[in-house]
Amino acid sequence: MTRVRTAIVVGGGIAGQVAAVALQRAGIRPTVWEAYARDADGVGAFLGLGLNGVDALRTVDMDAPVLARGIATPRMVMTNGHGKILADVPNGGTLPDGTHPLTIRRADLYAALREDAERRGIVTHYGKRLTDVRHTGRGVQARFADGSTAEADVLVGADGIRSTVRRLLDPAAPDASYVGFLNTGGYARGVDVPGPPGMNHFCFGRRAFFGWIMASDGEVWWFANLPAPREPDPEKLAAVPAELWRARLLDLFADDRIPAVDLIRATENVFAGWTTYDLPSVPTWHDGRTVIIGDAAHAVSPSAGQGAALAIEDAVVLARCLRDLADAPAALTRYEQLRRDRVEKVRAQGRRNGSGKTVGPVGRAIRDLVLPIVMRRLFRDGRDPLRWMWDHHIDWDAPVTAPAATAVTR
Repeated sequence: MTRVRTAIVVGGGIAGQVAAVALQRAGIRPTVWEAYARDADGVGAFLGLGLNGVDALRTVDMDAPVLARGIATPRMVMTNGHGKILADVPNGGTLPDGTHPLTIRRADLYAALREDAERRGIVTHYGKRLTDVRHTGRGVQARFADGSTAEADVLVGADGIRSTVRRLLDPAAPDASYVGFLNTGGYARGVDVPGPPGMNHFCFGRRAFFGWIMASDGEVWWFANLPAPREPDPEKLAAVPAELWRARLLDLFADDRIPAVDLIRATENVFAGWTTYDLPSVPTWHDGRTVIIGDAAHAVSPSAGQGAALAIEDAVVLARCLRDLADAPAALTRYEQLRRDRVEKVRAQGRRNGSGKTVGPVGRAIRDLVLPIVMRRLFRDGRDPLRWMWDHHIDWDAPVTAPAATAVTR
């Protein structure tokens, strides 16, 4: 079979832009097709980028513009609603040159990656909503809602948790699964918070979960997770005025001895609330010419802090597989074999992390008693129980071997 030379990348977010650059470095000509207009990419709050994500960006020379826009985040402190410190531990190690994990505005991460791809001559077409994918004699054809089409040797679905490509690959593919809490947050100035810049603070409040980090200029970035056992209607949620969100947050954190109330009051624009999801295990990641990566294949709860990092890893591994294996179906099979077990393990970890945010009074008492003991033991003598997650290096130059005789099936 002819070696892969061209690729359609559906989705211009984190996974899509990194995939395009990685594919280009692998000798494959990509084009990116994004459903939204370019001016929609300013939407979003901030996120943590694990060290493994930073390292994966470095393998394709995309880390510098991202590091310049983020906050180095070397440690995290966990407290309860009384302000008692439950844990003060490293936040995911360092690279050999001392680089730490990052906290970065989502819009800044998008912009850094998109501008890097543009600098390399990669074209992104905006306002192109995918409607269908068809196999041709030479590869695949993508069809868009405006009637336009595109053809290439392979198609990469990097179109997020509500992926159209996932559904086209398998009409019975699972939908996103609600994980039981809502998100909101904002940016505040003029509030004195404990700890140095770059320290991640996480608080198990009495009625909700709260987190904050201070930037070097004194601005404080904060978020809140509000328990909501039943998934709300998205339209009704989006219609809730910001001042109602503010009032609800002030009530939820009124009795907690943390700076939550001061930060909420000092925030000019409280984010409109949004729901939190992950994906159940997705059985089908690819067919002979089409493949899904990132949230389209394995969205994880933000409680894992790994969604962006895993998407970046996927993009790099996929490019290596397509570079080294001339047969496209074999390359996509090998990609899945290299990625599935790891991302399933991280997804499970994210579910576990999120479960402690919504416990009742008895659960809080047990957690506050047990967590400090457990964390001291887990991190004793410089150990890190999550090292398997962040200490993951992809060797760009190492050749990818052919897949095992039996393809991965789930």
